[in-house]
Amino acid sequence: MRVIRINTTLWIEEDFYLVTTLDDDQIVEVINPIVNAVRDGEEDHYDNDTLVKALKDRFPLEYVDMYQEFDKLTF
Repeated sequence: MRVIRINTTLWIEEDFYLVTTLDDDQIVEVINPIVNAVRDGEEDHYDNDTLVKALKDRFPLEYVDMYQEFDKLTF
């Protein structure tokens, strides 16, 4: 299990975090074609929920959960 930050745009506020058992290659296999289709004008848009759903659909036995931010402990 690991946490990885996903960045698909120039805007940092659109980044999100995945808690997942997937490796980088599995994530790229699913997200890259979706992002490229929008950039190439083949699709209108995507959002973070769309990307997470695509990962869960492609790898239904793996753990995938999305977070925009995490709780913080301050000492």
